[in-house]
Amino acid sequence: MLSALLPALPPALKDPAVLRRDVLASFVVFLVAVPLCVGVAVASGVPAELGLVTGIVGGLLVGLMPGSRLQVSGPAAGLTVLVYEAVRTYGLGMLGAFVLAAGLLQVALGLLRFGRWFRAISVAVVQGMLAGIGLVIVLGQLYALADSAAPASGLAKIAGLPGLAWDLLTGGASPAAFAVGAGTVAVLVLWRRTPAGVRTVPGALAAVALATAVTWTAGLPVAKVEVKGLLQAVQPPGSEALAGLLSPGAFGTVVAFALIASAESLFGAAAVDRMHSGPRTDYDKELIAQGAGNTVCGVLGALPMTAVVVRSAANVQAGATTALSRVLHGLWLLLFATLLPAAIGAVPLAALAGVLVHAGCRLVPVKDLRPLWRDHRGEAVILAVTAVAVVVTNLFEGVLLGLLLAVVKTAWDTSHLHIDVHRTRGGGLVVRVTGNATFLRLPRLLEALEALPHDRPVELDLSGLRHLDHACRHALENWASRHGAHTGSGAVRFGGGGRLGLAEREAET
Repeated sequence: MLSALLPALPPALKDPAVLRRDVLASFVVFLVAVPLCVGVAVASGVPAELGLVTGIVGGLLVGLMPGSRLQVSGPAAGLTVLVYEAVRTYGLGMLGAFVLAAGLLQVALGLLRFGRWFRAISVAVVQGMLAGIGLVIVLGQLYALADSAAPASGLAKIAGLPGLAWDLLTGGASPAAFAVGAGTVAVLVLWRRTPAGVRTVPGALAAVALATAVTWTAGLPVAKVEVKGLLQAVQPPGSEALAGLLSPGAFGTVVAFALIASAESLFGAAAVDRMHSGPRTDYDKELIAQGAGNTVCGVLGALPMTAVVVRSAANVQAGATTALSRVLHGLWLLLFATLLPAAIGAVPLAALAGVLVHAGCRLVPVKDLRPLWRDHRGEAVILAVTAVAVVVTNLFEGVLLGLLLAVVKTAWDTSHLHIDVHRTRGGGLVVRVTGNATFLRLPRLLEALEALPHDRPVELDLSGLRHLDHACRHALENWASRHGAHTGSGAVRFGGGGRLGLAEREAET
């Protein structure tokens, strides 16, 4: 009977048990997504409904596309800082154009099979990027906890914290709002310690619902989310906004949107794959799916989307086994935004700020720092520098600095060079050079050679070299010529087979 009713569904969904699990999982993901969609939108400086629009597109469109079966897409805290800066600099009208162009760029990268290359990005850079984003979110939302406006830059946010604390003590800020926000954070922190039956309700939803109920019951004077309605909030980009994409600054913003959203989504896909034993992610198809979703979000003037690990993990843990759960979660978001918009308007802004403070703190890998410092100090330095750079400068420049450091560290690590000097019975010297001779190790190589006695014959054994770049080869040839001039003709012999272009010209003593 079920097979006849559901002929178009995948075979797995014709099993009543699988269908039941996926439907229940979709409700869990929906309950997790609602406060995050609204909170990310408010923190990004855009109408709350635009966060729900992105979540709906992530479910109904991306959920149907191939790539990752269980990964759930929507607005993510990781892009909050970048979106806020873009809206503050260019205006809300340009947001749709940025997201549209970034989505098309993602589709092109996916078609060109660039998806797999995103896996080559240093994990330390990604963790540093997320840590920096988390710190910026926390710093900004501390002001929102007290219904105060946050300064623009990261350094200004840090410098303004003493003033914020003073305002709370003297009544310049809202102590009631701060109490609501702090209570929300406390509920989220303590939620993991509640009984398993209680934890079936997502912590973020429970914290926001409790804060809303307390605010309404006590009549607290706190700011609430402004609601315009789903259709009124949608603002497709006009021709003027699309023309604005030609400016150099706008192009950089589009590239940052595309690259960061892609990296976060594909790294998230790798994390989700480790949570289940089903089919693995096709990274190129997932990149195309994310690009298609962002293209549609751009047409609607909504927030950019990424795959969100929090929702994806909730989806897997709830027992989902097919893409039906993520598609249905988009349907529930659509019904909620259409039928119950007033429920959003009752939510205190401080409660959403509390949710984002908690989410921002979770982006900082505090538990990983000590073992990373113990085992891989270079990676720990890259992580820390990237995070600080994101806070002090901006997201794009911070990530570029992190990538540059990662490349330099890799070049340094792969240029290990060992120099061993042995005396022969005849009084000569054998210098055996092994490893990778690159310009990064050239000073050390020359110092070792120039410290050798000038009055003895030397044999350079280069058979253990795996790589010899042009700079080192040129320096070795010059040194050999100078050493021979000091001691007479034929004082240097290139031994060991001379495979790298030096020892082909042997000078016998």
